[in-house]
Amino acid sequence: MLQKLGFLPGFNKQVTSTGAESQWTGGENVRFRYGTPEKIGGWNQLGDSKLTGAARGLHHMVNKDGIKYAAIGTNRILYVYSGGVYYDIHPLVNPSGTAITSAFSTTNGQSTVTLTFSSAHNFEAGDIILFGDASTFTAITGSNFSSTTFCDKKFMVTGVPTTTSLEINAGSNETGAGATTSGAITFFQYFHVGPAEQVGVFGYGISQWSGTVTNPQTTTLNGALNADSAGTGGSGTTINVASTTGFPSTGTNFIQVDNEEISYTGITSTSFTGITRNVRGTTNASHSNGATVTNHSAFSAWGEAASTTDKVGEPGMWSLDNLGSTLVALIFNGECFEWNADASNATATRATIIAGAPTASRDMLVSTPDRHLVFFGTETTIGSKETQDDMFIRFSSQENINEYTPTAENSAGTQRLAAGSRIMGAKLGRNALYVWSDTALFTMRFVGTPFTFAYEQVGTNCGLIGKNAAVEVDGAAYWMSDNGFFRYTGKLESMDCLVEDYVYDNLNTTSNQMVYAGINNLFGEVTWFYPEAGSNVNTQSVTYSYLDSTSKRPIWFVNASTLFIRTSWVDSAVFGLPHATQYDAGTDSSFDVVGNTEGISYYYEHETGVNQVRLGVTTAIPATITSGDYDITQKVVRGAATNMADLRGDGENIMRVSRIIPDFINQQGSSIVQLDLRNYPSDTAASSSLGPFTISSSTTKVDTRARARSIALTISNTAVDTSWKLGTFRLDIHAGGRR
Repeated sequence: MLQKLGFLPGFNKQVTSTGAESQWTGGENVRFRYGTPEKIGGWNQLGDSKLTGAARGLHHMVNKDGIKYAAIGTNRILYVYSGGVYYDIHPLVNPSGTAITSAFSTTNGQSTVTLTFSSAHNFEAGDIILFGDASTFTAITGSNFSSTTFCDKKFMVTGVPTTTSLEINAGSNETGAGATTSGAITFFQYFHVGPAEQVGVFGYGISQWSGTVTNPQTTTLNGALNADSAGTGGSGTTINVASTTGFPSTGTNFIQVDNEEISYTGITSTSFTGITRNVRGTTNASHSNGATVTNHSAFSAWGEAASTTDKVGEPGMWSLDNLGSTLVALIFNGECFEWNADASNATATRATIIAGAPTASRDMLVSTPDRHLVFFGTETTIGSKETQDDMFIRFSSQENINEYTPTAENSAGTQRLAAGSRIMGAKLGRNALYVWSDTALFTMRFVGTPFTFAYEQVGTNCGLIGKNAAVEVDGAAYWMSDNGFFRYTGKLESMDCLVEDYVYDNLNTTSNQMVYAGINNLFGEVTWFYPEAGSNVNTQSVTYSYLDSTSKRPIWFVNASTLFIRTSWVDSAVFGLPHATQYDAGTDSSFDVVGNTEGISYYYEHETGVNQVRLGVTTAIPATITSGDYDITQKVVRGAATNMADLRGDGENIMRVSRIIPDFINQQGSSIVQLDLRNYPSDTAASSSLGPFTISSSTTKVDTRARARSIALTISNTAVDTSWKLGTFRLDIHAGGRR
């Protein structure tokens, strides 16, 4: 007796395979369209180059002449892509360049080059340094390195031995005797973005002055403390306080006054003796009478690794948007820049800092159609990074990205949100801006003068998990929170998700800023890329089908394929197809940075072909899908219907399958069909006799010898140039006995 097989769309991973009758339980590189599973579309690498670092920002725009640009911000460099070519437009700290002399030191047999500066620099390991052309170069004596080694090339700073020196990797070993502080050259410094990954911080950066404090006993100064190497009033090696009760009394111990660390070797009841000022990398400063003195003896600091971590070092990211033909680019917690796509020879110019704009913000976007540049989690005093307030909003005057001080004649303004500890992100919606804190959702609506924007909290306990974890499409906002998926369409909804436990039980919440949401409007999908437990970079994705889902049957599916890992995504509005980036954390010199250790990124166009094409190499995209277990019972009558085998039976009888009648829509190449057999839910699935079966477009039937209480169906492909969309399979099923 032939029986049609029908399955509900989407994956159900909230139940066991036995509990998921008539449902799909998992797969890779598949989607659901019109309720039917199919293999996802392929992707091609754009351009023939690799990008330095991890791409954490992607934005598409068109200039007034119709030229299309993709802005791609990695954790090291800001690029634009146009016409198959990548252009470095990263802003420079010193746009005119800085000359250094007696700069180079090398050692025979080593590739490390040390550069020495006349004064302190502010480079960090991982930063990019660009050297000027040959006209700025003086030959290095005692070295095989020459102008061609350095000039017009970018290098990654691999180490910072001192405040006045840094190290780079020349890409080859020194074969000469070794240079010693010789040679001159002009350099350009790239603005710092941040690390490629987000990890827990141990030691440096955990809390004030780089550590954690145990037993923070406090007292107060009895007398002012001068900014010198001596003690109170500059009188010697003693600091007078109200009381030393509770402070350690033996050995070398430490106190903190304001932001200065001070060591001491002895105490009296009202003083610390044998003091040494400005230790642990701090600077001595003046401190007023009555200033708080804190015990910092049990302190884990820079170079003294802490045993636990209570802080996460956030990664280097970008916020990218455009105001007409002007690209606006914000470094996460840093400065904001502009780049004119209409400029003559635009790709040969660099982004420049926006005069008058805040210098430390968590997020940014252009509010349309009112055309304000809005900063989130920004400074209360423009230009003072120390005043950055994670809940503070500041916006420019209308049409003027250089004006932020409110006056009676402009529309600039500020607002501080109340619910939450920090603004996580913002998105432009149809009628408002959506602003998320770590606990709540707000709307920000343009209302004109005198208030410019109106603010309303519309959700609680629904904060955004990461800056890029939200999208807006067709008047609805979708986002991932710490405690589930949410939607806002004028009212807040917690979304039912049949893969929720699978996602959240395997989510690395320490790397929450890695989560990236993207829209694929060609198929009505929202996808979140996220890092699984044990990984600091994205490794999996979960997708919601917003077009085909209903209130009774939301359609969700996951993908753990190592091929489909993305760090940013943009929909098809500008280039006609979705674009995305992939990060490879392995060390690679990249195409434009010598000594790169930050990994590289690839830029893809999606929904083209059925394969992956990268660096000119075509590889297969394997796709697979597996159903839940189904079983057979005796024939039953349902209403006026005729007797039919019921695949939703209770497993009382053995099922015998003798024939498979395949049915594919638009099958390309061959597919593999497998019947997984079980007698009991705890059994390991066994393949049907004679299987797995290779199915081509000409295959009419497959004979098999399958016998079990429950059977699951697996469909897959593994070769290049293969694709499939499932039709309605039929099985020749016979009910056997109970044994």
